[in-house]
Amino acid sequence: MKEDELPNQPEVNIGTLGHVDNGKSTIVQSITGIWTGRHSEELKRGITIKIGYADAAIYKCPNCPPPQCYTTKKICPHCKSETIFQRAISFIDCPGHHSLMVTMLSGAALFDGAILVADAHFHFPQLQDKEHLLAATIMDIKKIIITQNKIDIVSMERAMENYKEIINGVKGTAAENAPIIPVSGQHGANIDALLWAIEKYIPTPQRDLSKPYRMPILRSFDINLPGEDALKLRGGVIGGSITQGTLKIEDEIEIAPGLPIKEGDPKSEYSSLFSEVVNIKVGNKNLEIAKSGGLIGIETKLDPSLTKSDGLVGNIAGKPGTLPPTRKNLILEYKLFEKVIGIKESIDVKPLEIKETLVLNAYSAVTSGIIKNRKKDIVEIELNRPLCIEDNEKVVISRKIGLGWRLIGYGKVIGE
Repeated sequence: MKEDELPNQPEVNIGTLGHVDNGKSTIVQSITGIWTGRHSEELKRGITIKIGYADAAIYKCPNCPPPQCYTTKKICPHCKSETIFQRAISFIDCPGHHSLMVTMLSGAALFDGAILVADAHFHFPQLQDKEHLLAATIMDIKKIIITQNKIDIVSMERAMENYKEIINGVKGTAAENAPIIPVSGQHGANIDALLWAIEKYIPTPQRDLSKPYRMPILRSFDINLPGEDALKLRGGVIGGSITQGTLKIEDEIEIAPGLPIKEGDPKSEYSSLFSEVVNIKVGNKNLEIAKSGGLIGIETKLDPSLTKSDGLVGNIAGKPGTLPPTRKNLILEYKLFEKVIGIKESIDVKPLEIKETLVLNAYSAVTSGIIKNRKKDIVEIELNRPLCIEDNEKVVISRKIGLGWRLIGYGKVIGE
């Protein structure tokens, strides 16, 4: 299945969770036919570094029993009957390496459900399995399927041992009682059972199409080739998933917080960008109207230098005048964990300190800030880069521990 064969716009976003090298991208490739690691360093190292994405259409054979009836093909691979289209889905493939946890959290903001990928080789949970499970719980991701991957290269005894490890390892997390599907992503084995589980356990959520459209920006691009004739240049492209409303060609679009008014000045105010929708794409398919759900690309009239190399990631796009307020200061009601997750040592999470630097995730945005005031469970943070965020929205908190930023807690916006 290739992206340009999708019969419809994807309507649900499914993320991947799990430790590095568990085979998340391989499973996505076995479903979609697309390797999500498109960047040179990802191709060299064989791991996901940036947020990856791919789409697929799910079909059902009217003659075969479940789960064999589910496929991504228009013709059933078992009985050769013509299959019936069910729905299109988007995969958001997140990195599993501990140093990229803040990148993973950016993608998780758009999950409607998730596939937690366990490696049958290793004892479950590995370090980043724990960290991703905790993140899923914080982000309130409740629709989760567990895949027991690499089942083809372990013994039956090890497979059953790993199965028990998974059941015990997810107790008390968002994945407790989730279905466990043994698969081989490398060989595409049991993928029909995984598709069946996706259809059964990750339904399309209800979207409010009556509200003004809004889209957290997950990726942004310059699609022009080097040396392109200036008269043939195309505007910058932003990618993400519409969380509410619908968007159509020629709609005006506001992007906030936008850019600093005084470039290079860390204390500068920010100003929104305004543009117009020129084209909407799902894979290689053009759309006149895009609805909430699924990943899309929006071509605008913006200078492509603004969108190249993910330059607008973390902004929110929407109908002008309807976006959340842009805040340079945040007041959070917060909660810290007892222990630092994702490292071998047992380290207590220490209280927040005045003047401490933290990293914050909200929607698809990542920013840092310095603590100005703290009392009990309330903290005031001055941000280095502003956030466009509503009251009562969730913010994930990370602290520098050792060589990396570690997830230590979360909070709710209560003011600025």
